[in-house]
Amino acid sequence: MLIVLFVFLALSALAALVFKFVKADGDFTLLSKGPAKRQAVEGKVVWITGASRGIGEILARQFAALGAKLILSARNKEELERVKNEIKSKYPAAGVEVLPLDLASGEEALNKGVQEAESLFSDAGVDFMIHNAAFERPKKLALEETEDGTEAMFRVNVLGTIALTRLLAPYMLDRGKGHFVVMSSAAGKTPAPGQAIYSATKYALNGYFHTLRSELCQKGIGVTVICPGPIRTENSAGSEKRVPSERCAELTIIAATHGVKEAWISYQPVLLVMYLVQYMPTVGFWLMDKVGANRINAAAKKGNTYSFSLLFGNKKSA
Repeated sequence: MLIVLFVFLALSALAALVFKFVKADGDFTLLSKGPAKRQAVEGKVVWITGASRGIGEILARQFAALGAKLILSARNKEELERVKNEIKSKYPAAGVEVLPLDLASGEEALNKGVQEAESLFSDAGVDFMIHNAAFERPKKLALEETEDGTEAMFRVNVLGTIALTRLLAPYMLDRGKGHFVVMSSAAGKTPAPGQAIYSATKYALNGYFHTLRSELCQKGIGVTVICPGPIRTENSAGSEKRVPSERCAELTIIAATHGVKEAWISYQPVLLVMYLVQYMPTVGFWLMDKVGANRINAAAKKGNTYSFSLLFGNKKSA
């Protein structure tokens, strides 16, 4: 009788775990952390790149709600001013500064940006650097990528981001504290058919920033790498189910304020594939090999590029 009861309880627990996983929008570690820690960001200076729209804009609003001081960067100054004015209208006491910045502008321009960012708030330097800006192109085959396109994507997604980090980090080290939050991608954890170069830039970011953390963590520098799957924004296309951008921003701030080293944000099936590639790579890579060509065809037809049906061929990919 005790054995039967034990088996029943074990199966019930397993069923609950599977149900939770099916409905999850993030990895189990991330979802176990609870709400964002306001005390970790209140009064702190948060610098966000790509802050003129999308997730960057939403991150700015949510950080402002937690009492952070903001530096908003992107190439479009008018849009940055719009975001600033909208935040100030809702949170009149919020400290918000605009700092136009182009990650592809070269080290000299980026260094001037860092110096200005460090001086915008007289009583504090940058506490959190949110690397959100990124360049992405329409899906195409890996062998169709051009040298110019490859260089353009690496210049923004990797070289500019790394240069900005290298220039800002000494200021953080002098203060003995600082935190880099990197908006990477699920494409930096798993194969991403149709996004070879974008995926390569995200793998590069993951490798650099995880290594940076291991080198600087004992000197007060934290690093959180965020790996979102498909996220619903104002420019989203396709029929796939996407995590709302507001939820993505919320989970990003939770991860950052709890000091999570890496966080995955996605619905199924992307979350399942990430777990498989991480913990059962032979199975995960086999699965993505089955999906590859079908995903390209689905993208060309503007169909669902994140569906389990991609395993079964073109007829079910749309």
